[in-house]
Amino acid sequence: MKTGTLKQILLITDGCSNQGEDPIAIAALAKEMGITVNVIGVMEHDVIDEQSAKEIEGIALAGGGVSQIVYAQKLSQTVQMVTRKAMTQTLQGVVNRELQQILGKSQTIEDLPPEKRGEVMEVVDELGETVEVEVLILVDTSASMKEKLPTVKEALLDLSLSLNARSGENRFSVFVFPGKKGEVDKLLDWTPKLESLTGIFSKLTTGGITPTGPAVNEAIRYFKKKRSLRSLLSRDDEFFEESI
Repeated sequence: MKTGTLKQILLITDGCSNQGEDPIAIAALAKEMGITVNVIGVMEHDVIDEQSAKEIEGIALAGGGVSQIVYAQKLSQTVQMVTRKAMTQTLQGVVNRELQQILGKSQTIEDLPPEKRGEVMEVVDELGETVEVEVLILVDTSASMKEKLPTVKEALLDLSLSLNARSGENRFSVFVFPGKKGEVDKLLDWTPKLESLTGIFSKLTTGGITPTGPAVNEAIRYFKKKRSLRSLLSRDDEFFEESI
């Protein structure tokens, strides 16, 4: 079964967007392009307003992903749980499409007899350990996130350790919003490890607006740019082989 690369955007925020495009509409666009959008809402002292909670859930729902609101001190385990859960959800979707091609449009994993369902879920679990994963992490650095950034850093390092324990390849990239000069800044280019964040996070400044929609839009563009470069290189390879 060919699953390709699982692409995820992991949005970590504590507040409502207040600049640029509607993040829910942009998340729906990401889903159409095969990119899952997961959202973790970080709260402190029991405080997260209703509008923020609604937006967090709406972005994940539109992006075909998982959302979770969590206290800052529980962030590490939540980041891992949400990322893994979204991987399983996406893989189940892939398996369901395969089943529908073989057995008919109405068939899903849930329709199978218990023993067959167990076998299929074993395949999903195995794919979860072997499939290639790309996670683009979007971190809200608006003023209210200042005290939470050290916790975010630790959570991302834990995520790196957790996913790198798999046999499949992982690539991470990190963007923050708002940026120093614009709405979004790239903090870390694609890498299999997040250890290099250690020095960068301490230099981050917080403040300003919360352009969540533009940030998600920039993440989509970054995935597209990567894919375009890969296809260009593969075309060059073909040309080179034909020229020999």
